[in-house]
Amino acid sequence: MLEGVGEESFTITDLVRYLTLMVEKDEVLSQLRVQGEISNFKRHARGHLYFTLKDEHTRIRAVMFAGNTRRLRFTPKDGDEVLIRGRVGVYERDGQVQLYVTWMQPRGVGDRYAAFQELKEKLEQEGLFSPLFKKPLPFFPRRVGVITSAHGAAVRDIITTIKRRNPAVNILLLPVPVQGEDSPGAVAKAIQEMNGFDVDVMIVGRGGGSLEELWSFNEEIVVRSIYDSTIPVVSAVGHETDTSLADFVADMRAATPTAAAELVTPRLDDQVSRLSVLKNSLLRAQQRQIDGMKERLAYAVSRPLFRRPRTRLDQEQQRLDYVTADLIRGIRFRLSRQQHELDHHRTRIQAQSPQARLASISDRLNRLNHGCKREIHRRIKEQKDQWHRRVERLDALSPLKVMSRGYSLVYRQNETELVRSVRQIQPGDLIKVRVSDGKLKAQVWGWEEVPDGKSR
Repeated sequence: MLEGVGEESFTITDLVRYLTLMVEKDEVLSQLRVQGEISNFKRHARGHLYFTLKDEHTRIRAVMFAGNTRRLRFTPKDGDEVLIRGRVGVYERDGQVQLYVTWMQPRGVGDRYAAFQELKEKLEQEGLFSPLFKKPLPFFPRRVGVITSAHGAAVRDIITTIKRRNPAVNILLLPVPVQGEDSPGAVAKAIQEMNGFDVDVMIVGRGGGSLEELWSFNEEIVVRSIYDSTIPVVSAVGHETDTSLADFVADMRAATPTAAAELVTPRLDDQVSRLSVLKNSLLRAQQRQIDGMKERLAYAVSRPLFRRPRTRLDQEQQRLDYVTADLIRGIRFRLSRQQHELDHHRTRIQAQSPQARLASISDRLNRLNHGCKREIHRRIKEQKDQWHRRVERLDALSPLKVMSRGYSLVYRQNETELVRSVRQIQPGDLIKVRVSDGKLKAQVWGWEEVPDGKSR
């Protein structure tokens, strides 16, 4: 309860707190989107933004704290038409209703973003962004093409960086407008023209700006021109946080124009140092190889056979003669053995007629047949004997066999419960007694318990 409610009056503090509570409970006011024009814009030293959001009829105060301003992709100012997302609250000190903004973008950006996503999905399905079509950048380009505005920091940064890193690289600049209605067509035409020049790699881009200023590099005509280029393309559009469709289709994306110049141009000093290191490594390797060959030559010269090559040659000639003689003897022996086996088989074939061979085979088959029959009969008899032995063992364990020796089983009259103790029966109960050759019906007249389970 608020103080003073029972007296039907509020303090100002109570009233403002009550209004704050009601506003915070409202689901609509806790998360909404509002559009309007910025006025009275102020940036606090701590990074918070204070401004008024208005339309042609009214206005409302707004604040955007520094934690949310880090996600802004543009610089707000008086007169900007914006779309914001946030909540309505009450600043208790002044009793002022105001907007607490968590997100903001210029009006029209939502439509552009939707168009951006739609075109991105279309080109991605066509495969324009696939890594399979990315061309490698040349290791040491002789000539770099640059497509950007002739005026601005981007072209100065690119040229300065390339000349600083490698003065031997030539630069071909095709100046184009990088924003406005004529920009997309001019950029696409410049990319096509650049492919007609003797250029190893090209940089396409511009400096930073708002989404509208960078939009030329999201146009389909520019994206397809980059994809169709036979020369590797490095995209350098805006700052590191800016992303365009040109970045997706390019063979390499650079965060800034300066970074693009560094990507395509290796430092001449670094390459000279690297060549010096490689040269020294090569010289050392050659020297090690020469020293090794000298050692091998000295060792070979020190051996007696090397000093008398004629002796070595004579020995090898004699060894060749021995090997040749052994080979001839081996071939003759093998041929003789094979000839002997051939004569033996020929004699056997000639000595035995087809009728005799058939009779021999038939006799062998008969012997095999009789042997199989004997084995089958033996196996059958063995299985029968084994079966009889198992039947005899089972019969010896049969309850009927036990009963034939004078034992019996006693059941209640229903024959479902076996009587194992005299305590299960009362005098006068009807029972059935199972003996080996039949059943007896009886009535119990009395019973006597045997102490300790001993028979009496």
